Amino acid sequence: MDAAFRIDSRMRWAGTFVSVPILGRLLAVGAALAAAAFAATGGIGEASAAEDGAGHRPPNVVFLLADDLRFDTLGFMGDRIVQTPHLDRLAERGVVFRNAFVTTSICASSRASIFAGQWMLRHGIEDFQTAFTPEAWRQTYPAVFRAAGYQTGFIGKYGVGSQKAIAAQAEAFDYWRGLPGQAGRFFIDPNDPMRTHRTAQFGNEALEFIRSQGADRPFCLSISFNAPHARDHEQREFEPDPRDESLYTDGRIPLPPLATDAAFERLPEFVKTSEGRRRWTWRFDEPEKAQRILRDYYRLVSGIDREVGRIVATLQELGIADRTVIVFTSDNGYALGDRGLADKWFMWEEDIRVPLVIYDPRLPAGRRGARVDQMALNVDLAPTMLDLAGLPVPKSMQGRSLAPLLRGETPTDWRTDFLYEHRSAPKIIPPCEGVRSEQWKYIRWISSEPLVEELYDLKADPNEERNLVGDAAHADRLAEMRARWAELRQTLQNASPEK
Repeated sequence: MDAAFRIDSRMRWAGTFVSVPILGRLLAVGAALAAAAFAATGGIGEASAAEDGAGHRPPNVVFLLADDLRFDTLGFMGDRIVQTPHLDRLAERGVVFRNAFVTTSICASSRASIFAGQWMLRHGIEDFQTAFTPEAWRQTYPAVFRAAGYQTGFIGKYGVGSQKAIAAQAEAFDYWRGLPGQAGRFFIDPNDPMRTHRTAQFGNEALEFIRSQGADRPFCLSISFNAPHARDHEQREFEPDPRDESLYTDGRIPLPPLATDAAFERLPEFVKTSEGRRRWTWRFDEPEKAQRILRDYYRLVSGIDREVGRIVATLQELGIADRTVIVFTSDNGYALGDRGLADKWFMWEEDIRVPLVIYDPRLPAGRRGARVDQMALNVDLAPTMLDLAGLPVPKSMQGRSLAPLLRGETPTDWRTDFLYEHRSAPKIIPPCEGVRSEQWKYIRWISSEPLVEELYDLKADPNEERNLVGDAAHADRLAEMRARWAELRQTLQNASPEK
């Protein structure tokens, strides 16, 4: 890694205001079984994790996950206000996926999809209490890395399963600093004179893990920030690190273009009265309140950026940056008042699109700063990291490795659409499914009677303002998208494991 990656201690300005017991023992047994399985199938195995067959050491992997970070609130994704110099520099040296999406836009299910490389229809985790079974965990990327001899670490918001299940999960990692639920308040100890923010705590723990690694084995470290996720019902829901209080104080931050009464009025009635609207009243129903929320949201993003800079600088200081793959993304998008709503869950672009940058120091110079337009999904992250490390990808994973796209190659059978699904908390969040293709989006509100559907031409209408359902000129397209939804859903259901 070159000198351009050195940490920038100053937050540079990117523009002017214009607008994150038993089960444990079973998991340990599962890891041992996985190790035996991978040794039998040609995995590099614990005994040979320091080098591959050609005598080259496999790369380290650092996976960075933000929480509720919308795709465009980063400098490298076009935001002219937010200050993210370290992430921007990572993007300049890595590959940016312009069209990255989640298959389910809610914390627990999306995180399960990231771990397992599977749609929710396969892993079955639709709520915050359901955990991976030991058998299912063996097929997740951390388990595969560990079985192959990697040192594994997890820091931050784990988010899959009950508090008891998450406590047992510590057995599945060599270094465990995972937290249940939303990972607690942003400040660890109200009596702490330093006022250590959770984002900084996670950064400190990441440096502790990285500095503790020996030269004999590669590592896979997953850092799951709980910013910029709101602390619901706290007096200050997006409270930032005190060091960032002075940011974004001059001028006003504009709300998104779709934060209008007209956009709200176009919503189905059951969405107008949903949890998304209730949370909008907490955050965006008054102009000055909205400005406070936006400033704090941006400050939390800048806080993540600082920790990313520290992590990259430490990798460079230790001389291991040139053999460490770095992946940065978010668990889902976020509505900052779009359509008169807050939070995520629904199938509109602000909810399902996420930032994604992958830095692989082994890529040729000509791929640095490349932008990829092909669709990437959260279910692709696990197979990608394993593939980049030279490890076999479990057959249970439904995503695909992004490695060819990183190299500038596009497989002829690369996806041109995907199934979206959201069925969590149906009493307060209207369930929906649908298909997002390169040009078209079909949304199906699966619990509404009579059935409510939406169809958008994303090329002509990128803000999804003109629902074409009922337009006779698009009747054939609507029928085609309905059929594709049924086909994709049936394919995933047929592949579901026995429960």
